[in-house]
Amino acid sequence: MLLYFLITCFSFILFIKSLPLKPLPQWADEMRLLPLRFWKDLSLFHISVLIKNTLRSCYLPLVPYNMSLIKKSLSSKVENVEETEEMSVLDLPELALECILERLPPAALFSTAAVCSSLRERCLSDHLWEKHMKRKWDRIIGPAAYREWQWYIALKKDSNNLKQGKHKGLMRLLSLSWPLSWFRSKVNDIGKQRISLPVDSIMAWYLALETGRFWFPAQVYNRENGNVGFMLSCYDAEVSYDCRTDTFQARYPPHGRRAAAPENGVPWERLRAPPVDTPPHDLHISDSLHELHPGNHIEIQWRRNKEFPYGWWYGVVGHLESCDGNENYCRCQNSDTVVLEFNHYTPGSRWRRTIINRKDHREEGNEADGFYGGIRKLKNEDEISTWKRLWPAEVLE
Repeated sequence: MLLYFLITCFSFILFIKSLPLKPLPQWADEMRLLPLRFWKDLSLFHISVLIKNTLRSCYLPLVPYNMSLIKKSLSSKVENVEETEEMSVLDLPELALECILERLPPAALFSTAAVCSSLRERCLSDHLWEKHMKRKWDRIIGPAAYREWQWYIALKKDSNNLKQGKHKGLMRLLSLSWPLSWFRSKVNDIGKQRISLPVDSIMAWYLALETGRFWFPAQVYNRENGNVGFMLSCYDAEVSYDCRTDTFQARYPPHGRRAAAPENGVPWERLRAPPVDTPPHDLHISDSLHELHPGNHIEIQWRRNKEFPYGWWYGVVGHLESCDGNENYCRCQNSDTVVLEFNHYTPGSRWRRTIINRKDHREEGNEADGFYGGIRKLKNEDEISTWKRLWPAEVLE
């Protein structure tokens, strides 16, 4: 084949020399420059690609099959080495990794916990989830809700212990009829598939609140979607969060023999943590009666009859009938009688005013007008502004 190639080249050279040497036309000179322009515009990258494709198409079929497999395996090993040399998030300094985890939102932090065991231990840390708890739930979670969560944890632990006891009893029974090694392997496989979240962690509490599984005590302003009969009041309820609508469902204590219907779609701004640790059926012991003077903002317990739970109603301290309201001559604070006004009712309404005794205050009232209970003086401007924001558009009768 090489001899054939040499003969062909020699014949072609003799043929060229035999041609008459005449000057070439102008268009032929211009055609000589085309290859130069072509190679100038062609980059080295395109040349290398072209050479690579050419060699692959010409010579790759000649490579034995076993050799190609060896080359592929070597290239895969090289790629694996390059991948392992890439930096992982676990290679970061401890402080840098901690700063990253602190900035993650709850959903991302929860997803990161499922990556590996090392990140799981970090992402379950209480100090990370405590910040998310305070940011989202601190305003409506109080001591009563915390106690309810502790009881919830205790019940969970008891139920888990009961399940484990039944599981151990089942293991003893099955071990009598099945080989012990086979049975242990199956139990270990089941244990590896599910890793339970610590029930007493703050992350577990956050997820129980977020998913709505945990009902907790709170208080609802203007219950029953702002019913006129409950305007400017706040009642105890058990609430559950609905993450789909970003609202709550509320279950109120029964009013006598009648069970109150649950209320759906309660927004965040109508909820608060109970300001005092007093059950809804108990009389609150007032500790600020001697401080009350006209103009103070107060909340007072009220219920329709003694079978009903108390609700907290907003009002202000007014002047006695013998006082003209002049601050320079007002002596209402020195009197044992305290006037409470509910100015969202019309002046002629029976709900407009009530009188209590400063020194000997207890539940007062009757079946017609209801019963007034304990009083708490509002000293927090946020509480006062919340009541003013809920003020009805029209005066009630």
